[in-house]
Amino acid sequence: MKKGMNILLVALMFLLVFLPVKVQGAEKDEIYERIKQSGELVVGLSADYAPYEFHANVDGKDKIVGFDVSIAEKIAKDMGVKLKVEELGFDALLGALKTGKIDLVISGMAVTEERLQEVDFSDPYFVVQQKVLVRKEDKNKFKTTADFSGLAVGAQKQTTQEELVKNELTGAELTSLQKVPDLINNLLNEKVEGVVLEQPVAEAYAQQNKKVALTPVKFAQGEKTTAIAMSKNTPELKNHVNASIKTINDDGLLKDYQKQANQLMFQDDQSFLQKYGPYYLIGTKYTILLAFVGVLFGMVFGSLLALMKLGKNKFLKALAIIYIEYVRGTPLLVQIFIVYFGTGVLGLDLSKLVAGCIAVSLNSAAYVAEIVRAGINAVNKGQMEAARSLGMDQKEAMRFIIFPQAIKNILPALGNEFVTIIKESSVVSVIGVSELIFQTGVVQGASFKPFLPYVLVSLIYFVLTFSISRILALVERRMGLNA
Repeated sequence: MKKGMNILLVALMFLLVFLPVKVQGAEKDEIYERIKQSGELVVGLSADYAPYEFHANVDGKDKIVGFDVSIAEKIAKDMGVKLKVEELGFDALLGALKTGKIDLVISGMAVTEERLQEVDFSDPYFVVQQKVLVRKEDKNKFKTTADFSGLAVGAQKQTTQEELVKNELTGAELTSLQKVPDLINNLLNEKVEGVVLEQPVAEAYAQQNKKVALTPVKFAQGEKTTAIAMSKNTPELKNHVNASIKTINDDGLLKDYQKQANQLMFQDDQSFLQKYGPYYLIGTKYTILLAFVGVLFGMVFGSLLALMKLGKNKFLKALAIIYIEYVRGTPLLVQIFIVYFGTGVLGLDLSKLVAGCIAVSLNSAAYVAEIVRAGINAVNKGQMEAARSLGMDQKEAMRFIIFPQAIKNILPALGNEFVTIIKESSVVSVIGVSELIFQTGVVQGASFKPFLPYVLVSLIYFVLTFSISRILALVERRMGLNA
């Protein structure tokens, strides 16, 4: 028995010494390997949050700057790879991270228990207090958190500030918006009585806009730890990020990064239109592109759906009905997220613009299908019978007789669809497509002017829609629709 035990022990020792043992530290970091292989670190951020990240004119070129960007550049340099910045709406950043669209989130993001359940965080690189910004004439009215009871207070969506309003400003009514400039606009127009912001951001707005001021209000849980978010089970990537953060903290580099950001924030060497006009031109280009692609492919796919719905094949008819009702019954915003993040889950790496075009086209197809169906049904049934009596088959009759007349009937409705898409395409700004509303947010964040950018973009939208309406009216007259 004793001899048998000795043999067993020897066998176990042999297995432990000579067989490979899988340990947690030796797990392969696929994301880090992909970064090294591609030579590119993709960082996601929301560039409307000066001085963390914002747009500025550097050497005559538009560039995303801020101390978060400087940190990202340092990490990429230490890793020996190039930095690629992906700009998204703040509430789309974690979704993009989890679906592999980006490698890191460096966007002034606080470490919270809820976020820790979904992603991992680096060591903190910044600890900051939260402040309440109010209109300057009201500065002396608000000294404690209790002073906001029964009043509306603004905060950015899915942030620490939102939780502070709920938990510490007892009795306050929360107003959550995605962009800080929109919150400031609400404050200036007396829609809210205060806005909770991080101290560097609040100080930047108070310095730039003399109509607002900081209050002495202090929060019990107002200290925010800012860190870099990354996917779980990425030990190699986390080690490299933490090593860079340690260097930044040890060498006091963050102060230099902040100083550089503050200098870029308040460049006043150009007029507003000279400085920000190019942003609107870029936004207009992408808005027109989205609308054109949406209507073009929506027309093709929508016509197919209309024929399926009008056909005799029950399966195809049911399929068309389900698709049309589903798309018309869900918001375009949801469809954009499904296309952008869903394709990432399926392993398809679509760009933001391509995903936006696909989502808009699929959405437009459902509405165009009903327009085309109505146009076909409006053609007198005798036209089909006459065509068949002349020896045409079903396809020829539809192509040469029914469809040309249907197009005449539906042209005004298709024109309205084009105008509608021009306006509704603004929703794709949430995934970072540089159309008009996205660029307006960029201008707001960089200029600290919450209202003027919206006035300008409204004029651009009016010019676009009015011009298209006049062109369509001319086409209708040429086709004799008004006769």
